[in-house]
Amino acid sequence: MKIAIYGAGAIGGYLAVKLHQAGADVSIVARGPHLAAMQADGLTLHSEGVTTTAHIHATDDPATLPVQDFVIVTLKAHSLPAAAPQIAKLMGPETALVTGVNGVPYWYFYGLDGPWRDRRVESVDPGGVLWDTLSPSRVIGSIVYPAADVISPGVIEHTYGNRFSLGEPDGSKSPRILALAQLFATAGLKAPVRTAIRDELWVKLWGNLAFNPLAALTGSTLDRLAFVPELRAVSRDMMVEAAAVAEALGVRFPVGVDKRLDGAGEVGAHKPSMLQDLERDRPMEIDALLGAVVELADLTAQPTPLCRAVLALIRERARQAGTYPM
Repeated sequence: MKIAIYGAGAIGGYLAVKLHQAGADVSIVARGPHLAAMQADGLTLHSEGVTTTAHIHATDDPATLPVQDFVIVTLKAHSLPAAAPQIAKLMGPETALVTGVNGVPYWYFYGLDGPWRDRRVESVDPGGVLWDTLSPSRVIGSIVYPAADVISPGVIEHTYGNRFSLGEPDGSKSPRILALAQLFATAGLKAPVRTAIRDELWVKLWGNLAFNPLAALTGSTLDRLAFVPELRAVSRDMMVEAAAVAEALGVRFPVGVDKRLDGAGEVGAHKPSMLQDLERDRPMEIDALLGAVVELADLTAQPTPLCRAVLALIRERARQAGTYPM
């Protein structure tokens, strides 16, 4: 089974090593010092007290690779439109595209019963570039739970988690998704196949849409956002607004808002990804995590005044940092 990991940073690199160990024919598409280190010395993974170095073919030119059975994309959401033409070079008629990307995905409405079936989400797919270049019929959705970091070029430290929930947009248990889930299981990963992947997508997004921008605006870690009463109240109100949007789209939350807040707080003094990106002068996933939620609020006629206010503030903070268009 040929698998290309496109954007093999922390999560992509973790997956690459695990799938390589399971016997898959893995290739990595990456760039910069991280790529150079992998080409020279292999990809090293520190995980669960074990250090493994895997020598996996790595390149910055996907055109040099053969057509793949699966392409797993682990880029930040805002990087995906520009990368789409290069990702397409890896795909043949039967290739599946696994999107391990945070936030509302570009394929969200693909095949979804209801008045917005096959609608494009402008916030994450401006002009429909992704929809046209990477047909949503190719997509297998994935919700990524592990935490990992690139601690130096070519070296990844995996902190916790090994679950990658998988789901076809139409909810089916297709042969391709079952084959992928079996490969993940062989690699020692949890890969449950979900028939309602959007519900689980929203459970993760539910926290991210509040915790991430609030962390970047305040410098606060997860435990403070969840347990300091004033900060918890802001987080909670944003989540309540977003829940109304999701429920208008047919989503059913398996947990309540306070349980979701408590679960996030129990992670401890963790810096959400937007805060990490801000500190490193990197673009933040603003539109995938919050901008798209506000877009869907307009679509469903749900009031989201606090989410809109926080969206305006975090966009301005990113503009000041030079990482968001003026």
